Amino acid sequence: MQQAKALRTLVLANFFMAFGFNIWQAVFNNFAVEELGISPAQMGLLQSLREIPGALGFLTGFIALAFTELSIASASVALMGLGLALMSLAKDWLTLVLYTMAFSIGFHLFYPAGQAAALLLAEKRAPSRLLGHLSSIGAAAALLATLAIVLLVNRVGIRAIMAISGVITALGGLACARRTAHTSRQSRPAPARWHKRYWLYYILTFLMGSRRHIFSTFAIFLLVHDHGLHASGTAALFLVANLLSTYLARAIGRLIASAGEKKALTGYFLAIAAICLGYAGVQSFPLLACLFVADGVLSRFDMALDSYMRKIAPEEEVTANTSLSQTINHLAALVVPAAGGLLWEQLGSAAPFVFGAAVAATCAALAQRIHLAGQEQEAAGLQQL
Repeated sequence: MQQAKALRTLVLANFFMAFGFNIWQAVFNNFAVEELGISPAQMGLLQSLREIPGALGFLTGFIALAFTELSIASASVALMGLGLALMSLAKDWLTLVLYTMAFSIGFHLFYPAGQAAALLLAEKRAPSRLLGHLSSIGAAAALLATLAIVLLVNRVGIRAIMAISGVITALGGLACARRTAHTSRQSRPAPARWHKRYWLYYILTFLMGSRRHIFSTFAIFLLVHDHGLHASGTAALFLVANLLSTYLARAIGRLIASAGEKKALTGYFLAIAAICLGYAGVQSFPLLACLFVADGVLSRFDMALDSYMRKIAPEEEVTANTSLSQTINHLAALVVPAAGGLLWEQLGSAAPFVFGAAVAATCAALAQRIHLAGQEQEAAGLQQL
């Protein structure tokens, strides 16, 4: 009974997180460029600063010693919503950075706590199935968010959308937090610490973060900056991507469970390398839009890495590893977006995407080592693939 309630709360928390995050994701670049006149270099620096809380993700493992993962995730949604609402008040680059940091702290606390809660509630044999279900819920929330933007952006404006959606997200997070007020855990998590036997998971997490932050920072920015994409057009792209993701998320989870993490990750990395090269060399807006949608759908394969970790880690180390992965993922994010902005201004808009393609190709090569990680525990987990 308690597990069923926890699952429902986790679904709600994921829904409100995805709703608020996708509102921000869809309008942020247009808000920064059209309302505040942010330059590529300023955007890169802002995104690097925004990722600082992500680099402190390992602290979630210590917070989890006092609070359950689900409680942390719920409170994080509320903080993220507050940051989004405050962001609508930004008047210049500095105030935008300050409010974005509040939003970022909430988001980056949610990811390791929410992932840990999901992995602990999932069956160890096939965690990608529950992750696929949650991904589908998130995609549905993202669909609702983008529909709201398409219908309302020309009527009320970007600032009003950010304020209203921020309040909705914060209230949703508070409601979830109330549901977790009296929950308890079955086992005590281990403190966050490095383990050599998870080296492959750590490296892939780092490289995937590098590639993802390049694309998330500059893909839509390119379409807005170079092709004049309006906020409604940005929302429409996310709408299409989220429609496809909603339809395919559970199927992707089942595919990972049946094909195995190695094959799933290899195909994913090769596909996103091709997408990055497309962004580096293609000038056609329709084709760039298609590549953007494809990247959004394929990003659901990220869950394969979390599924892999769950199979090689005992239950008490799940929260520690997800919180450490948050830090690892964002170490590169502290410098990659800023460096990407400088590369753009010095070498042209193709440069950061060529870098992203090289990182993705490296990930594909490393994925071949999944079955060669060398630890008995890891080998035993991989036999279940």
